[in-house]
Amino acid sequence: MDEMLDTRRLRYFMQVLESGSVRAAADALGMDPSALSRAIGTLERECGVRLFQRHGRGVAATDAGQLLASYARRQHSQQQHLLVQLEGIQKVERGHIDIITGEGFADWLMRHSLRDFMASHPGITIGLEISGTDEIVQRIVDERAQIGMLFQPPKDERLRSHYSHPQPIQTLVLASHPLAGLERPLKLADLLPYAGATLRRSFGIRQHIEAAEISEGVRLNTLLTTTSFHAIGHFVAAGLGYALSTRPALAMDREDMVALPMKNPILHQGRMHIVSKHGRMLSPAAAELLRRIVHDISAGTAPDF
Repeated sequence: MDEMLDTRRLRYFMQVLESGSVRAAADALGMDPSALSRAIGTLERECGVRLFQRHGRGVAATDAGQLLASYARRQHSQQQHLLVQLEGIQKVERGHIDIITGEGFADWLMRHSLRDFMASHPGITIGLEISGTDEIVQRIVDERAQIGMLFQPPKDERLRSHYSHPQPIQTLVLASHPLAGLERPLKLADLLPYAGATLRRSFGIRQHIEAAEISEGVRLNTLLTTTSFHAIGHFVAAGLGYALSTRPALAMDREDMVALPMKNPILHQGRMHIVSKHGRMLSPAAAELLRRIVHDISAGTAPDF
């Protein structure tokens, strides 16, 4: 099996699977698409089965491809476990940590835990990815990232939550907005006369908002839908309307922006979580950074958490 599954071609296979197309994978690998296609063809002949099938403008793994991907991930996990054990013999002086987080949490990390960690561990490299809830969970589960920070992940036995903190969803507006003068917890119906900004459905915040809409029987007037917390923050700052979000996620330090409480209990159930994959042994460097993040948040380093 090891002789048949060339390590290099297996890496090419996983890149195509992750990228969704041969061309995108070739760009990521810095190689010619035709050469990559030939390598995948050779791997398929060695395995005796088709590993990919056309899917829209790209490709998707066949059942056999999914089996090979699972095998490759198990092999990678075993290698990482061995490296962790070897690194554990040494001090936390070198290594690499991959973190995936929501946009607002990334801003907080760079102002606090990650900034301090990198200053004290200059030999450790960091990969910091920004994404929505679904992608964060997938990357943690697939072991493409060691640490994740996100809003209300789905219940998944493959995830381990190391710390959580309440994060209510509020209505963010300029202090001059008519909603700011109501001086009471808002119902979603109060927002109907005004334009709003929201995130796409791959974000946990948006999923909570949709559940609240169903419970109140309303559909909000959404003018802007985006994957960027900064974009909806600037939407509010420009006086274009309101945004339903958590205050830390927007990371907007503006005195003229206010966060108004909501009445719907669904919007009070959300929590931010710091997660890793259940059963995965983190490297000493990643474990130390994780402890630092948990300590800083639980100690109230960031006033909005």
